[in-house]
Amino acid sequence: MGVKIPELVWRIPLGALGGLLALYAFPTENIWIIAPLIPALILLATLGLGFWKAVLVGFVASQVFYISHIEWIALYLGPVPLIALSTLMTFFFALSVGATAWLYKKWKPKKSGLLFFAVASASIWTFREFLANNFPYGGFPWSRLSMTQPSSFMNQWVYFGGLSLLSFALALIGGIMAVWLLHRRGRNAIRKTSALITLSVLVITPLITGVANNPEPITTKTIAAVQGNANAGLFSNLERGSILENHLSASELIFQSELSGQVDLLVWPENASDLDPLRDKEAAKKIDELATRVGAPFTFGTITTRGGENFNSTLLWEPGVGAVDFYDKQQPVPFAEFVPDREFWRLFAPTLIDMVPEGFSFGTRDGIFEVSDDFTAGTLICFEIAEDSILRELVSGGAEVILSQTNNADFGYSDETYQQAGIAQLRAIETGRAVVNISTVGLSAIYLPTGKVLSELTWYQEGAMVEKVPLYSGTTPAMLLGQTFEFANMIAAIGILFAFGIRRKRR
Repeated sequence: MGVKIPELVWRIPLGALGGLLALYAFPTENIWIIAPLIPALILLATLGLGFWKAVLVGFVASQVFYISHIEWIALYLGPVPLIALSTLMTFFFALSVGATAWLYKKWKPKKSGLLFFAVASASIWTFREFLANNFPYGGFPWSRLSMTQPSSFMNQWVYFGGLSLLSFALALIGGIMAVWLLHRRGRNAIRKTSALITLSVLVITPLITGVANNPEPITTKTIAAVQGNANAGLFSNLERGSILENHLSASELIFQSELSGQVDLLVWPENASDLDPLRDKEAAKKIDELATRVGAPFTFGTITTRGGENFNSTLLWEPGVGAVDFYDKQQPVPFAEFVPDREFWRLFAPTLIDMVPEGFSFGTRDGIFEVSDDFTAGTLICFEIAEDSILRELVSGGAEVILSQTNNADFGYSDETYQQAGIAQLRAIETGRAVVNISTVGLSAIYLPTGKVLSELTWYQEGAMVEKVPLYSGTTPAMLLGQTFEFANMIAAIGILFAFGIRRKRR
């Protein structure tokens, strides 16, 4: 007999509650301890349902999950893109919830099998994150369960296998909680000893790692990172050159530091110069004058044009020489920095699509800057901090410190900047590199490979961090095995679903 409507009446709100917890688990609220309850409540709401009814509950849970914690997207382009994005991500989310419920009904796990089912549910959750992070158009590499944990001791899991392994660990805790509640009594109850041992390993491992994870730097370099507090939004209509002037003004704070005469690298954020110094002689003169006064190479964001194409770029500038290297953003944000399949999507939202008249081209160069003979920096731009492949390329390319240059001005006083800073904090642990997260308006901070904060600036104020930043050259397990774990997890998730599908057909 099918599920009665009254049962869905409590299951749908329970699933929605699981999704709503994202509002409080992610920064800024950052109540990280409740993160495992998100998959736990969604499992409790769907286990026992058939595939399509579970998909329905998953659809509602997913919409609440995304809209509750990425509402800042509406500040940029309004509610339509937010709903469109949440609905697109819901495609993956709802289907994965349905697949997990289907697996539970076909498997009918008992005793020790319940723990293995919890592992399978965590695998499916993590595989769903992988799909959403990469498809379509490069995906939306945000909203991973692991991104709730920058301030938690659990963040040390990223040292071993990156953000995906941390998501898996949290989803597994949630899965064990759910099956424990559903099967805590009776002769087929979950094996509590095995479950407790698994939970203990999941908690104790990062606690021990947090104590032991204290890598030795190869040297230190003095980095000056400037937050200009500029209205640098993509659609801001300020006087040309005003964003550059904001950052020139804020850079005067460098000279108030006792380290001002020892600076090895000056760093400005993404879009810090709204005049391209490669084409504007006056901008080039001002930039070179500052670099000469500081007495150090200078990296900053600007929009460049080459061969009729526009690029979101970061330049490396030598005092008295000019631009000696550059990096173009490899993964511009779809529907914000470029519009894929423009003619098709314009049929649905012509006004919104026309707001991005000229998209940025995709960069093809690596982000490795040879600052000096003994100083190699790796740079990335804005949302690329959430892209696994970008970080792996920088570390394998020899980066000894990561520069995350970003422009958060479009998102106002929202959670976005804290969520992005939290990702940067996790990346420091994952890569074994200090991460200089420098924004036009904040939150700007320097994170160490232990996850600790070396320096931080108040958002929406001019500021400069002038710090001796440690450089590192080692390789963390995550940089070696993180991609392997993602591949293995994909095979495991698809394999177990396929295996039970085949078993059903044979029966």
